[in-house]
Amino acid sequence: MRLLPALVALITLLSLRPAPAQVKLGNEVLAAGGFKELQGKRVGLLTNPSGVNSRLESTVDLLRRAPGVKLVALFAPEHGLNADVPAGQEFPNATDARTGLPVFSLYGPGPVRRPTAAMLKGLDALVYDIQDTGCRSYTFISSMGLAMEACASNGVAFVVLDRPNPLGGERIEGPLLHLDFRSMVGQWPIPYAYGLTPGELAQMINGERWIAKPCALKVIKLENWRRWMTWRDTGLPWVPTSPYMPFPDSPLHYVSTGILGHIGGVSIGIGYTLPFQTIAAPWLNADDAANYFNGLGLRGVRFRAITYTPFYGAGKEQHNGGVQVFFTEPATAPLMAINFYALDAARKLGGKNLWAAAAESGSKMSMFDKIMGGDRVRKQLDAGTSARALVNSWKADEDAFRQRRQKYLLY
Repeated sequence: MRLLPALVALITLLSLRPAPAQVKLGNEVLAAGGFKELQGKRVGLLTNPSGVNSRLESTVDLLRRAPGVKLVALFAPEHGLNADVPAGQEFPNATDARTGLPVFSLYGPGPVRRPTAAMLKGLDALVYDIQDTGCRSYTFISSMGLAMEACASNGVAFVVLDRPNPLGGERIEGPLLHLDFRSMVGQWPIPYAYGLTPGELAQMINGERWIAKPCALKVIKLENWRRWMTWRDTGLPWVPTSPYMPFPDSPLHYVSTGILGHIGGVSIGIGYTLPFQTIAAPWLNADDAANYFNGLGLRGVRFRAITYTPFYGAGKEQHNGGVQVFFTEPATAPLMAINFYALDAARKLGGKNLWAAAAESGSKMSMFDKIMGGDRVRKQLDAGTSARALVNSWKADEDAFRQRRQKYLLY
């Protein structure tokens, strides 16, 4: 009983501990410092609607009115300057109707995937301010590194206004990309979930010589961000980074079902109101699916039985049963593994071999290898490797990368 007062005191002390200060974004740190890193410079800005501060003010507007800074061009990644272009669809250069500034497409026909010398002509610096998802296959980090390489070749400085990794800075999941499989859905030899901020990754791209020539790089660091934080912990508003990333937890769900969506045969909520949040099909029983997935004992994730009718996409206009995914411990719950446990579930609950059906498509398998960063996972699935064995096979890659990234960490 003597321990009771001490326990009460400890609980009281913990309850009085102040909440972490709101994270201050790189664009806010830049502004608070009087934009000194850009003073007297003609700059371009690679951004989209996610490039805002905590008051939802666009970095476009911040730089346009910044004293001593001349914003002369905008650059747009996949999905376009307004993030309203469908995935994979190219778009041309344009003029921004609101500002009158030229908008150079880094996802243009040709194809154009990096700034050309003509685009960079007359620039002293190219500023990067885009919210990323923390997933290798999301193309913004490919655009970032390719822009760094172009800037190095053309004598233009590259400035990253740093942003949080919404998956947290401790999560590392998946196999390393093999350089023979480089594409826009995987440019750098990093795991699928890589646990770095854009600024940290930019430093690693430079430092590891993953581009032909290192660029003159400056990272404007975050303030008050800690590696354990997922987006929920930052105190920041979430602005959709692309059409199917509407919610703060969307990056978590993207990693957990996006690969499954590429394999096909089930609905992952695209075409309904829950993009990347579900695993469902007309041939699945919702209660059976929830019992199966919860029975896996995956820490920090729960599966709720759900039925719905997609408006378009997989399972369109059919009654689908399955699960909705909830993350109770978003910083530590396994994400990537869920894609592959779902393949096991389809076989055991519905008698469906989703992998065998997908493997009949050569183009689908080519893209799968690019997404996975190599052909190893495809060969493992062809051999019938279970989800648990597949996930365990990535550990050596994950451990090696965790060590390799250490000298590039800023937080």
